[in-house]
Amino acid sequence: MISPIIAEKIAQKERIVIELGCGPNKSAGAVGIDKFEDKAVDIVADIENGLPFLPDNSVDELFSRHVLEHIENLELLIKEIFRVLKPGGIHRVIVPHFSNPHFYSDYTHRRFFGLYTFDYFADEETKLKRKVPNFYNDLQFHITKRYLRFYSPISPLRNFMRRKIGKWFNRSSRAQERYEESWCYQFPCQEIHFEMTKK
Repeated sequence: MISPIIAEKIAQKERIVIELGCGPNKSAGAVGIDKFEDKAVDIVADIENGLPFLPDNSVDELFSRHVLEHIENLELLIKEIFRVLKPGGIHRVIVPHFSNPHFYSDYTHRRFFGLYTFDYFADEETKLKRKVPNFYNDLQFHITKRYLRFYSPISPLRNFMRRKIGKWFNRSSRAQERYEESWCYQFPCQEIHFEMTKK
């Protein structure tokens, strides 16, 4: 059944922006989805079961911050995100990079993320130099951004140097690939940011 909030936005021809796992700090203008009730949450749902309350090709933008690492069935959710996005719709993601030393402390984390993770759901044009299989699914996201974010949550004084490291490794996709292949454990990365569009 379509969410009444979404049905009203569709009827009013409003731009629909979805924030998955919004918690109490939902972004302005977004429809917040979370499995826990809160005054900021517009739709209470477990996204492990997909997004059945959103119609096909209805969402302009969908984003999440530190949510996908908690998802058991990532493939189902990514397929659902692709289904509900309009052609040209934007999917933005922030997740911990696999070298993040704090990642392992959270027992609710279910999976790792690296530069190539979304290449499994991408068109050939935007894949990196190292190719990954494309026969697991038929999704064709066009990846427009990959960004490695370096910072220290426990030592702000280190952040100046980490920003410099980030600029060096983010200067090109080749530099990012070399980082993961050779330098990721010498210079751990906290987060990886992705942006992609539905073709």
